[in-house]
This record gives sequence, C-alpha cells and structure tokens, in this order.
Amino acid sequence: MAPTVEILSDQPALIERAHQIMVETIKTAIAKRDRATVALSGGSTPKPLYESLVNADIPWEKLYVFWGDERYVPHDHPKSNARMTSEAWLNHVAIPEENIFRVPTSAQAPAADAAKYAKTLRDFFKSDEVAVIDFVLQGMGDDGHTASLFPFTEALDVRDRLVTIGNHDGDPRITFTVPLINQARKIVFLVSGENKQKALSQVFSPDANDHEYPSKLIQTANPHWLLDAAAGKGIPDQYK
Repeated sequence: MAPTVEILSDQPALIERAHQIMVETIKTAIAKRDRATVALSGGSTPKPLYESLVNADIPWEKLYVFWGDERYVPHDHPKSNARMTSEAWLNHVAIPEENIFRVPTSAQAPAADAAKYAKTLRDFFKSDEVAVIDFVLQGMGDDGHTASLFPFTEALDVRDRLVTIGNHDGDPRITFTVPLINQARKIVFLVSGENKQKALSQVFSPDANDHEYPSKLIQTANPHWLLDAAAGKGIPDQYK
C-alpha cells in the first residue's frame, strides 16, 4: 500500500495538520476501545505539536503514553525525550501519572533497560508478540534514520523483540524495533526542513537501500507523511 503524503505550506500549517490527525486518531481509538495509546518521538520538530496538545479536548484519563525511543540519559537530562515532552505537554494536562510509561534509563545497562521496557509493553498489551499502538509519531533525521534506528546498525535487523538498543555514533539508545512500529494502527512521520530533501528522495525511491535510509523500513502500516514545503521538495512527483 502506498504511503500517504501531505505537503504543508510552512511549519505552523504542518503542526496544525499533525495536531488534527493526532487528536482525531486518539478520539477514534477511545470511541472504539475506550482507551488510546500513543508513542512519541523526540527532537525539535514535534515540540510545538506537543505544546499545541495542552489545549486539546481529550479525556486524558483514557490516554496512555509511550516513547518510540529515548537517549540513554536520566529523565531530567536536557537531552531526554521524556523531559522535553513532559515540559511541553504532559505536565500541563490532567493525565494520570500511571498512564505515562517512560523508557527506563537508570540501570547503567542499556540491554537490561530495553528488556524492561519490552516487558512493560507486553504486560500492558497482554501479549508476548503483538503490541498494536494506536498512534506512533515518527521523525526522520537528515541521514534517513527514524526512532533510534540508524543507518547500517544492528538494530535494523532485530525481529525477535519489541525493543532493542540503538547505536548513535557509539552512544546507546533504546528504541522500538521495526516490527513494533509497523504494527501500529496509525503512523505519522513529521518532517521539516530542506536538509531532509536528500533522505526523503531516497526513502521514496524504489531502488534505495533501506539499511542506508532506515525510514524506508517503516511501510507496512501505510505511513502518513506530513512535510513542510522545504522538505517536500525531496519527494518524487508521483507522491505529491
């Protein structure tokens, strides 16, 4: 199934559209299953989206929050995805603390913490293999990585677990695996900036290597790509 691509005029329009899709997906999930699960991304691009959600009309007690990846730093570290998201959004709404599942990063043993987070997912979804998250937000780096799935790293080939260790220039990160992301009901890529054009042209090329441009591996759930005009110049014409 071909991905859905929307190219928005600028970043405010990009964030407005992402907000609309995320809130609609959450409300649909709650209407169908009486709860909604989301997995969040870090980075600078989604921060204004999170800030916009402070005023969203959502029954917060029915929302459950996970993270698709996390830097291996304490939760109060300036580079922590959990800290950024909490400061921008979660600290300002009435979501119960027990509904927030931060990635553990305190054991000084990334493999152990990755296994712990996988167990958290298995226990929540009551399954050893299937964890179908309603909404997964993905970013993409200018090297084509997504989550902490970096080019030519071992994490790209992990298929026997939900969570694994990513490697960014020798620094460990904890990340969802490709199968876990692809199981989601809704995947949205939020991408902005002209520095993403080259990677996007390869992610959407049938001939590109998906281990060189890992975002290409996320495709089985018909991902929805939201791009600003600058990034969108990298998309082949047939997808516009």
